[in-house]
Amino acid sequence: MSRMPLWLVICGLGLTQIIGWGTTYYMLGALSQDIAQSTGWSGTLIFGAFSAALLLSGLISRQGGRLIDRIGGRRVMIAGSLCAAAGLGVMGLFPHPAAYVIGWLVLGLAMRFATYDAAFASLTQIVGQGARRAISYLTLFGGLASTVFWPVSHYLALNIGWSHTLLAYAALNLFVCLPIHWAVLHAAKGDRAAERVADPVGKPHLEGRGRRVAITLFATALALNGLVFSAISAHAVPLFQGLGFAGDEAVFMAALIGPSQVASRMGEILMGRRLTPMQLGLIAFGLLPVAVGLFALMGFSWPAAILFAVLYGASNGLVTIAKGAVPLMLFGTRGYGEVLGVISAPNLILNAAAPLLFALLLGMVSAQTSLLIAGAAALASTLFMLWLARLHPREA
Repeated sequence: MSRMPLWLVICGLGLTQIIGWGTTYYMLGALSQDIAQSTGWSGTLIFGAFSAALLLSGLISRQGGRLIDRIGGRRVMIAGSLCAAAGLGVMGLFPHPAAYVIGWLVLGLAMRFATYDAAFASLTQIVGQGARRAISYLTLFGGLASTVFWPVSHYLALNIGWSHTLLAYAALNLFVCLPIHWAVLHAAKGDRAAERVADPVGKPHLEGRGRRVAITLFATALALNGLVFSAISAHAVPLFQGLGFAGDEAVFMAALIGPSQVASRMGEILMGRRLTPMQLGLIAFGLLPVAVGLFALMGFSWPAAILFAVLYGASNGLVTIAKGAVPLMLFGTRGYGEVLGVISAPNLILNAAAPLLFALLLGMVSAQTSLLIAGAAALASTLFMLWLARLHPREA
């Protein structure tokens, strides 16, 4: 079979990322109230099952990456689409608390096997060391998931109910995402693919202790950044309200975050060639504490809130690209799936706990103090990234 054009691979994966993220991770953002109203279930059950799914994704992250390295991204992402269809189908067909929890746990597998980490590893198996540009383009698609699926989910829930909406989403994963993964990922075949796109000669990658230290530093930076982003994102509207903004103002500020993510990724595509992956990482992680610091220094005013939302969204948009690009530069293509899995595991586990932890924090201290504590964690994240850059000055 002739090699499929890379642009077609990226477009195909881009569509599956919009559907994959939109029907799993972002699904509750639009459907949680409908689920609660029609079933009477508590918020603890509705969101606790989601947190359990994220926790499961983190616990199997390394094994999932190793599986991609061994059998290839194509088979794993096909399995991820099947898991997404199964999990959504169980929840849609059996609106019972036990089935709901089981469905989310299956979606935890789907989120590991069919979203960014698996897609990044699949692209690396196809393209090799030059996968950074492909990863950047792919994240541009993924950034549209919430923009597309929040209104779609709301519309479908009003017209056919949340359970039938989940069944429709199961069908999307089964009849759209699965065939696309089968069609566009022929070249993502695991170890043999890695040999075929071997790293360029003369560019040695980290091994031994240096490799372990670099993985630890980057995983810590990513986990702390993800902790802050997940915590604030889950409470964006009440956080802004706690800072003195009216409800509609808070919603407007929160709505700026998504477009800022997409805009920052577009900027990286247009101008990122001038930056090494390490420089990109320093900018990406550094924007978050800068956003919090400027917000505080400017007295949590209206202009400061807009600036915060834009920088906050831009940081997350660039961190997603850096997550794929920095390990590729430091460690190369061989074992890339497992490396991503190791790096992602702490991030996913903290993401599962972050909304609850930040809710407890908001209950104990003011919104201003809560945001400053989050800013301190973001600063620590940037310092770990800076430490990594100092250890590898040639890459910076």
